[in-house]
This record gives sequence, C-alpha cells and structure tokens, in this order.
Amino acid sequence: MGKYTELRDKLTIEEKAALIHASTFFNSGYVDRLGIPPLKMNDGPNGVRQEFEPDSWRPIGDTADLVTWMPSNTCLATTWSTELAEKFGEVLGEEARGRGKDVILAPGINIKRTPLCGRNFEYMSEDPVLAGEIAVPLIKGIQKNDVAACVKHFALNNQELERLLVEAKVDEKTLQELYLPAFKKACLEGDSYSIMGAYNRANGEYCCNNKHLLVDILRDMWNYKGVVVSDWGGVQETEATIDHGVDIEMSIFDAFDDYFLANPVIKLVKEGKVSEEKLNERVDRILALIEKLHIGEPEHKQGSLNTSEHHEVIEEVAEEGIVLLKNDKNHLPISPVREDGTHKKILVVGDNATRNNGLGGGSSEIKMIYTITPMLGFTMTRGGDVSYKWLPGYYVDNEDELSINDEWQASSLETQEQVKSGEKEGDYADLVREMVMYAPEEKRDEAEIKKDFEERILPHRESYKKAVLDAIPEYDEVIFIGGLNHSFDVEGYDKKSITLPYAQDELIEAMADKAGDKLTVVLMCGSAVEMPWIDKVHSLLQLSYAGQNGGLALARVIYGDVNPSGKLPETYPIKLADTPTEKYSSYPGEIGPEGHRVCEYTEKLMVGYRYYETEKVDVLFPFGYGLSYTTFAIEKCSHTVTGALGDDLLIEVSGILKNTGSRAGKEVIQLYVGLPEADQPVKLLKSFVKLEATPDAPVAFRLTITEDDLETFDIDKNAFSAKSGSYKLFLGTSVKDIVYETEIKL
Repeated sequence: MGKYTELRDKLTIEEKAALIHASTFFNSGYVDRLGIPPLKMNDGPNGVRQEFEPDSWRPIGDTADLVTWMPSNTCLATTWSTELAEKFGEVLGEEARGRGKDVILAPGINIKRTPLCGRNFEYMSEDPVLAGEIAVPLIKGIQKNDVAACVKHFALNNQELERLLVEAKVDEKTLQELYLPAFKKACLEGDSYSIMGAYNRANGEYCCNNKHLLVDILRDMWNYKGVVVSDWGGVQETEATIDHGVDIEMSIFDAFDDYFLANPVIKLVKEGKVSEEKLNERVDRILALIEKLHIGEPEHKQGSLNTSEHHEVIEEVAEEGIVLLKNDKNHLPISPVREDGTHKKILVVGDNATRNNGLGGGSSEIKMIYTITPMLGFTMTRGGDVSYKWLPGYYVDNEDELSINDEWQASSLETQEQVKSGEKEGDYADLVREMVMYAPEEKRDEAEIKKDFEERILPHRESYKKAVLDAIPEYDEVIFIGGLNHSFDVEGYDKKSITLPYAQDELIEAMADKAGDKLTVVLMCGSAVEMPWIDKVHSLLQLSYAGQNGGLALARVIYGDVNPSGKLPETYPIKLADTPTEKYSSYPGEIGPEGHRVCEYTEKLMVGYRYYETEKVDVLFPFGYGLSYTTFAIEKCSHTVTGALGDDLLIEVSGILKNTGSRAGKEVIQLYVGLPEADQPVKLLKSFVKLEATPDAPVAFRLTITEDDLETFDIDKNAFSAKSGSYKLFLGTSVKDIVYETEIKL
C-alpha cells in the first residue's frame, strides 16, 4: 500500500464517486479532506493544448501556455524511426510536465482505414505493426517525465462522420488482428498508464461501456492494470458504464455533478443497485496512477518548455518525416546559384507556404511559441542573395471554416444553458446524446451557390492562376506548396473526397506545362490525396503537418542540407474508387433499424496495402515507399530458422546495405510475411529497421521474427496461434520494392 492507495477505505461513497468523474473540463475529481489531488489532463498528440477556463471553453488568454508545436503522429510515423519516437515522447512528456499536466492525451494510433477520415492526420498508419512499434518508445519517452500517456481512441474510431453515434461492426478475427494489435503493444510493451475509450459504438455497445473491449479483452485477455478515461462526452449511460466501462468520465459540459459517473452513481450505490466494489476498483486504479506519477512527492519531475533541445528534436522529426516521392530528373536538391555563379530567383506558390497549420484541426490545435512556415524557412536557409517571391496561387474560398471548426464544444454549452433555463427540455443525459459536432453545412440554394462561385470564387481563382503563370518565365525555380489544411484534416467530420481542394489540380497542371523541369511540388496533407497530374511533375515531396520547425525542415531538404529519408506509412491510391472501403461499399455505413449509422467492415483484413497487394490493384505510391538523394543496394541476403513452432522459433533475415551514391543517407529495410492461411493478405509487415549508411561503409543488418509475429486469431479457441504450413518472406524497401524473397515450411 502506498501513500494514496491506503486512503481508499477512508473515502465516503460521495468522495469515491468524485474521483471517477471530471471536476473541470481537463481535471479529474479530487478529495481535499484526504489530500487526494486531481489528475490534470490535456491534449494532445502534437503538443500541449492551450489552457481553458475550468468550466468553459474560453481560452484563459494568458501567455504562459505557449508551447512547442510538435509534428503530427503521421509525420512521426513517416520517419519509421523508433529512436526518434522515444525522443519525441520525451519532449512531449517534458512539455506536459512543464505545464503541470499529469496525463497527456496521446498518442493516437487508430488504423487509417479510409483516406477520407478527417482525423487521419493525428493517427500513424494503415498498419498496426508500424503504429505499435512507433507508439511503444513514444509512450516510454512520455512517461519518463512523471506524465501518463493516454493512448487513443479505443477502439474502431476509424471515421469522424457521426462519430458520436456510429456503430462499427467488425468480426472478431479482424478486430484482433488489425484494429487492436497496436493498442495491445502500447498497453503491454509500452506500459501506457492510461487509455482513452472512443466515442463510437463497437458491435452494439458504446466503446466507453463496451464489455467485450474493456473487460473481456483489455482487462481479462491483456491483464491491463491502467486507468481507462472516456473521450470527452463518450459516456452515454450509468449502469452499463459502472458495470464494465471506463474508470474516469470526462465531458464537454460543466454540469459535473450530473455526469453519469457522478450523482447517478451515488444514488444507485445507496439504493443497493450497484456494488460499492465497482467504485473501489476504479478508485484503486486512479490512486495507483497518482502514486506512479509521484504527484505531491519531492521527486516529482518539473518538466520544461520550449527549450532549444526540444526544438532540435522536433526539427529532426520533421526532416525525417518528409518523403521524396519523385525525383526522376534529379532536379532535387536544388542549387541556389546558376551555372555562372549568380544567385537564382525563386518563385514560391501556394497558400500552405505561408499558412500556420498549427492553428485548428480540433483538439490538436496548438498555441505555439513560434512557427516557421516554408516561406520563412527558405529565407532562413538561403535568404541572403537568393531572390524570392511568393504568390498565393490558389484561392482559399472557405477561410471562415478554418476559424470556426473548433467551436463545437463551446456551442454545446449553449445548448446546456437552454436546458438549465427551461427553454429546452431535457437533462444531462439528453445533452450528451445530442452533442453538436460542427461540420460545414451548405445552407444556400443552388442559385446562391452558383452566384458566389461566379462572382467571388472563380474570379479569384483565375486571377491567382494568371499571376503565377505570368510570373513563371521570370524565375529560375518554381516551388509549389499546397495540399490540405484544417478545414479538411480536422476532428469531427470526414472529407468528401481526396481531390485537392481549391482547384489545385488545374493549377499544378498549368504550372507543370509552363515551368517544366524547374517545378517542384510539395504537398502538405495528413493522408493520401489524388494526383491526376503526376506524370507531368518530376520533383515531388510529401510533408505531413510537421510542427513549428516544419518550414525550416522542408527548406533544408529542398536545398540538400538534409537527405530525405521518410517512408509512407500509408498507401497513396490512384483514385478514391480504388480504395478497399469503396470497393466493398463499407464506408460510411447506412442508417440501421435503431436509427443510428452502422458501418460494417466488410473488407475485413483487406485494408491499405493488404488489399492493394492481394488484389493486385495499381497504386500511386505504395506503403513504405520513399526516395533519397543517394542510392542504395541490398546484398548478400539470407535467412536462418532455429527452433520450431511451439519450441522457441526464431527466423532471422540478414544482409548488407550498401550506399551506392555519393552522399550519406538513411534507408528503411522492411520485412513482410505471407501466411499459409487462405483468408490472409499476401503480405504483412512484421519487422523493419532504419539504417544510416555512407558510400564507403556498408552496414550489416539482421531482422528477426518470432512465433508471436506469425500468430493469427483462432475464433474457436479465442486465442492467437501460429499455423503449420508454408510461409513466404519478403525483404525490401517498400511493400512493392522487394529485393529478396524466399519460402520456409514450419
């Protein structure tokens, strides 16, 4: 028994209930009488969110909550670097602790099931192995600082469309093999001190009171001992939640005593309808977490904010999170000088060259100490004699959405006030079930839309494009920086397509025709987009939301100060119609007989590259793909098998990585496996390693696979096991670029 855990039996029923629900919008309950403090929580995956007033969604307006804006989880996963993931976690943990936080709501590891999901930019990958391998060191880094990671969102939160109501229906095999492994790794290997229940339903029950997820799997199968926190407003009822739901209820309303795990629980316990032991289980876990974090103890770490060391780490993540997708004429890196030694004139085009993309997106919004946009990054790296000019290029016609897409929480409080005043009938339960999610709605008729397009949007588009095309002949280099922004990559709703907005495709094609080889295209986006102009563009970079030093990182890559080494953590399809959810008509679901949307995962395991490889569907860029300014060769590959199934099986694949170019660089070696079962994808990522190599120093590597890596879920046994049969091994630098293939029998 510790200082806090020994206090449990001294608590009244009311005090126990106080600990299992929020006391402010970001603090759990507390008990002053016994000195039990609240757990202070905050978003999120890419930095500590600004401070709000305790009982409203109004920012406090102070300057003490300026923090480091860190790269998104997608950007981190694009590095394929477990070493950087731990450094990233250390920075996030130090900054959270420096802001006095005990729980940071990160990382986000939901599977990128469809590129339409609005929150994909917060998630890592379409693959659970990559997501899990990056999440584990990230979590360990966070928790070195007396801060609990809160891995989210458990589980099946794979779309934002109607996320508060939608029911994900998925078979048990798919659930266990695709959607849960990253969470399992995060909880068991990463020892994440907490986990967040999702908003959506899963196979009939809300995730925050889902017995199968939270009891059968999380507690019983995985033996998880940590604290389960609800998403904000994710609890929908009292009895099912207290029976087998979350430990702490958080929400977006300030009626804290009316929460489902507040006065309603006290009433049920006193009436004998709920066992007090249900409260005790939760209180024990909460008190144990407070002790783990050394809250109130002399050794409690203090953390730090905005240090130069933090900024160095996030810049390194941003640099390695940039993917070189095309360089077929070796135009990159560009030189700032002409052949005669004079300095170049460079035209930079695109709204994302100057936009601060740390503002917006939902709970990932960051109040950063500074931001370096790409335009600023260019001038910081080569700004002395190089002549730059920026043009917007495309017209952002929905600027108002970028400024209001985070207001759904505040607007829900207005509904609460209507209930309090009697203007609207209902109670807290009704408020939660009717939570408003902001999504852009077209309220104009067709005539108004047509008039606005013809009188406002089209003239801007045409004048912006004309300005660019007229300017191109005057410049030695043309760099287009476009993509998405946080009116598309955003919490709360999904994209309607993966076409670039604002008529960017037309602009890029026209620029390619006019600029030719001197055009470089950079796309900022949180997930895959279509590129119908791909054959006309020869220099192409992909940049996720890369944090406050992202613009500097991009400039350093474009000018060759940094050799790009990012690899795609998801497949880029040629068009949306090629994706598995479109093929199987399994998104966004249909309204079911109970009145809510039901989304059946009929594609099962065939998500992302698993589908494209198995069905032999051509893609724009495959999973794991990324180029370098140098070239590599993988030689002398071989494999060994020791042990056997059930007897310390170990498969090792080894080889030599040679840098065959002229400069140092990093390559990611990826090992995929083909399983003997007929219903499995033809390739599954099982291991990877990122290596640095110089032209004069070959690097030996060895990747290992154990029996655990070969196991699939047996429905009849309700357990994982490996099957006898023929296994294929594929070694390469992407799921498509395989350099060594062999077959083994086990």
